[in-house]
Parts: sequence; C-alpha cells; structure tokens
Amino acid sequence: MTIRKVTVLGTGVLGSQIAFQTAFHGFSVTAYDISDDALAGARERIAKLVATYRDEVSGAGGGKAEETAAGIALTTDLAAAVRDADLVIEAVPEVLTVKEQTYRQLGELAPEHTIFATNSSTLLPSDMKDFTGRPDRFLALHFANQVWKYNTAEVMGTPETDPKVYQAVVEFATAIGMVPIELHREKAGYVLNSLLVPLLNAAMSLSAGGFAEPEAVDDTWRIGTGAPYGPFQILDVIGLTTPYNILVHGGEDEQRLAAWLKTNYIDKGKLGIATGEGFYKYTA
Repeated sequence: MTIRKVTVLGTGVLGSQIAFQTAFHGFSVTAYDISDDALAGARERIAKLVATYRDEVSGAGGGKAEETAAGIALTTDLAAAVRDADLVIEAVPEVLTVKEQTYRQLGELAPEHTIFATNSSTLLPSDMKDFTGRPDRFLALHFANQVWKYNTAEVMGTPETDPKVYQAVVEFATAIGMVPIELHREKAGYVLNSLLVPLLNAAMSLSAGGFAEPEAVDDTWRIGTGAPYGPFQILDVIGLTTPYNILVHGGEDEQRLAAWLKTNYIDKGKLGIATGEGFYKYTA
C-alpha cells in the first residue's frame, strides 16, 4: 500500500497545515475546499506557513518552503481532487451531517484503492465508517495544531479497519515527520483531546461563571505547572469556532459555554489568532 498522492479536504487552519507538512516531506498534495473564497483563505494561510517554516523548521531555507507552497494544488473540484489519490485526509467541520455528505461523495468519486482518514477531533471513526462505502480502508488520523512543532499524529481504526491499512497510515505519519500515536481501541478525543478538552472547558467555565478573567486563569496554569501556554492561549491558537462547534452539540453545561463564546467572542469577530483577536489581541 504505497502512499504517494495525498488529498486534503478542508483548507482551514489545520487542513492547510496538514497539506503543507505533507508536501514539505515530498508527497504530491492536492488541497480541496468548497469555494474560491475558501481557497483564497488557504493561499493566505499557506503564505504564512512559508514564513513560519523558514523561521522554525530545519531544512526549510534556500527556497524549500517556497517550493513546497508552489507544489500544493488547490481546487474546488472534488472529483479532480481525489481522482488519483492514495490517501484522502478529511479535515472538514466537526458536524456529522457535513462529514456524512462528504464521505458519501468521496465513496463514489475516489478509486477503490484510496484510503480515507478523518482528522475529526471528537467523532469516532465508527460514527462515519458506514458513510464511506469502504470501512476496511477508513480510520482516524488526528493531528495537533501547529503540526511542524507539536508533531503527533494519533492513529485510530475501527474493528473493520484492515490492519494493513492501519500500518500504512502509521508509516505515512512517520514519513511526514510526525510521531504516530497508535490507539488500540476507539476513544472519543483520542489521547490528546481526552487530556486537553477537560482543561479548556474548565478554563471557560471559570471565566464564563465570573470567577476569574482569562488572563488570570492562564497565569495560574502557566505559573503553577510550568506549561508554556495557558488554556485560553491554546484556544486562540485552535480558533474559537472549533470548540464552539463541539460545545453546541454537547449537554446543557456545554451549550451554556457555547452561548458564552458566541455572544462574547464569535459574534464580535474574535475568533483567535487567525483574526487578530480572540481572548487576546495579536499583531502581525
């Protein structure tokens, strides 16, 4: 199961990073999104990644980062995007109906040999496998934000995932500079988010409940644990729409946090680092 041609579906913050990291390590990469406006945003994110890689990633100088960006094909044509793909990495919004629609289209358009991998942060691959038409060639491949720095790739299959497919994706993750984290069973949130999400929700509960400002919560976490970032700084890096989409589909407590995020931040255009302001303000 040779993986050489990779298609990334969704060119948001993480989708763009996955595409860039994969292309940087020599794979043929196509990135798909639903509109020209979305691709315009992708071009901006990729341009920023060029500068980031030059500054932070060994071997990205001498034009390598620029060559990587130039080699990523961008398209709004899903059929063309997956026509020759060995692996499709799905990074569309965390909404099950959106993912169902995406996989039903993919199952009809992609070659029989193509492996499908979801980057979903919260949904189990078993929630989606029946939409794919190829549950034996479907699994989860979850990346952390800032993939060039926090380079874990969590690999999680279903009982129907072919072990050879699983191993091929583990080897692919290694080939693009990730540290593959192999999960033996399905777990909502994988390893990383099983640890991280309770922290982020607890932080938001403190501020939404009027107990402490985000800055005070972050100071407490950094000083008390020695961590480089506080939970609200992490949320700004992730972007506030992702936690909002997760919270709004949760229980009563989670929906209260979603409403707080929406009213105080999202409705005001404060979406995190990508928009220049979230819980904090950012300059270029």
